[in-house]
Amino acid sequence: MIKDITIGQYVPGDSFIHKLDPRVKILISIVYIAALFIVNNFEGYIFIIAFTGLSIAISKVPVRYIYKGLKPIFVLLLFTALINIFMTSGDVLLFRWKFLRIYREGLVLAAFMVLRLSFLIVGTSLLTLTTSPIELTDGIEKLLNPLKKIGVPAHELAMMMTIALRFIPTLMDETDKIMKAQMARGADFESGNIFSRAKNLIPLLVPLFISSFRRADELAMAMEARCYRGGEGRTRMKQLKLTGKDVTATFATIVFVALCVAGRFWWKAV
Repeated sequence: MIKDITIGQYVPGDSFIHKLDPRVKILISIVYIAALFIVNNFEGYIFIIAFTGLSIAISKVPVRYIYKGLKPIFVLLLFTALINIFMTSGDVLLFRWKFLRIYREGLVLAAFMVLRLSFLIVGTSLLTLTTSPIELTDGIEKLLNPLKKIGVPAHELAMMMTIALRFIPTLMDETDKIMKAQMARGADFESGNIFSRAKNLIPLLVPLFISSFRRADELAMAMEARCYRGGEGRTRMKQLKLTGKDVTATFATIVFVALCVAGRFWWKAV
């Protein structure tokens, strides 16, 4: 399960989406997330499904990576669905047993929330899967540059966010290794109730924290050895430039958002 987490991983490629400017991809991802909250009916998800499926096909990212990114949140999706099913009241009662009641409105809201969360994970995962950490850092920094005028450390924020994303797969791999080493020594992480499982994870946290601090210290030493002194005066081998591909992707995103907004009011009117 731990190895199924794909956030922070990068899949090298030369697809249309891989070649897009990282600033454009970040902005498209933000607009995509906003579109998920704009759509308020199942009909509107026709555009979401079409846009997401087309993006995955163009990116040439194997579908197994997308599926692996959803596997770790199956429990969260199930919990979200159950909360909405049993905690939402409505006019049409479908099932009743003692204090449990299931309304049609609860089922609709549960399905809607599960779809929204699933596409949210898929969209954000596609950003990191098609953008290298260096490009992601440069893109975030360029987008935050206007905030430097009010004292916001754009370069430092971009560096911290990118390092955090980059180390998610590394820490997950480290956690998996520690768990297997302790299981070989007789540790049990799978049996018992949820409280006993949480208690059994305590011996896992100590070596994981020690390993994390060691990696952070090694990274700091490596950056100092390469004379890293922050963003001031820093040059880049590859300068970010907008191309025709970026214009095409931006236009397609504008059309997608326009369809989502139009669909929200059209199907509501119908």
